[in-house]
Amino acid sequence: MAIAKAPAKLAQKMNGIAATWIKDPFRPNLQLQTLWQSLATHPKLTPQAVQATRALKDNEMYKQYPLSKKILQPASAPHYYDRLVEGFEKSAQGIGRPWWKVFFGIW
Repeated sequence: MAIAKAPAKLAQKMNGIAATWIKDPFRPNLQLQTLWQSLATHPKLTPQAVQATRALKDNEMYKQYPLSKKILQPASAPHYYDRLVEGFEKSAQGIGRPWWKVFFGIW
């Protein structure tokens, strides 16, 4: 039995999404871009799968259901998410916190 290839137009759209996907610097051996490229060649690729992948890339759910300031800045730790993002960005650049800031819990 011959294996059917994914429809060319859907595969092209999926490969386009995969090409523009941001690479994860923390897991170089595990990229979503590779998953999307392999799905583009799947024989049962559907328009819904391509649409869902595009929605993930375009951050549609966040735009449709934005998070409130109360969730993003909880009263118990208002700068938590800002510091988390800053830590990821600095870590990707290879910049770590000094040991004394870690020890004393200073940001």
